[in-house]
This record gives sequence, structure tokens and C-alpha cells, in this order.
Amino acid sequence: MSSLRIDKWLWAARFYKTRSIASDEVGKNRVQVNGQDAKPSKEIKPGDTVRLRQGAVERTVVVQGVSALRGPAPVAQLLYTETPESIEARQKAAEQNHLAREPAHSIEQGRPTKRDRRQIEKTWDNRWSAGID
Repeated sequence: MSSLRIDKWLWAARFYKTRSIASDEVGKNRVQVNGQDAKPSKEIKPGDTVRLRQGAVERTVVVQGVSALRGPAPVAQLLYTETPESIEARQKAAEQNHLAREPAHSIEQGRPTKRDRRQIEKTWDNRWSAGID
């Protein structure tokens, strides 16, 4: 087998969990082959450069082999090699994500706990409105 559809190859190389997800991602122009947007039926062959996006991660890989069968991950990794620039950018993005501040930590006050709620109820003195009596 010398060439294969891009959606089948992305599925077999384990970039996407299902072939339909791979086909959708290709259809949304999130996958380029040799610098051009691809259609799901685009044939790829060894030596082609594939640029794809998985969520926030963008990867550039060179096709080393084609297989229509989805095998175990170690076998799937033999179908491509990732470019050094792509590896560096991915590691840099992972480091920035690790060092970024968690947005939930900026919230000083969330929902009251049961104890807080009881304290609030004690201060209200059985009033149902906040108006001044």
C-alpha cells in the first residue's frame, strides 16, 4: 500500500479516537498536507508533511508509513516522526500551561458553606428582606 486517505491515516496513527472525528477535523481545515488544506479523501504517502491541531496543541509530522489498520500505540508511532520544531513548541506550550495560574484560585468567595450559611441566617434576625425597618 503506497497511499491512504488522510482521515484513515490520522485514525490509524492514533491522532484522533474515531475516523469520523478525524474526518470532521480535516473538514474543518484543521489539517494541512504539504502546506495546503486537505479534504478527508486526500491521499497521503510516505514523505508528506502533515500539520494538524489537537485541541490547543498544534503538531507537524512527517509521514513514514501508511497503514489502514489501527494497532497499538507503539506501532502507530512508527507511522510518523514529529519535527523538532513541533516537539519544542509542544513542550513550551505544556510548560506555559503548567506555570499558568489556575483561574479558580482568583475567586475569593464562592458558594457559602453550611457553616457560613448558618452564620448568615443568624445575622438576618428572621427578616426576609434587606430593607431598613
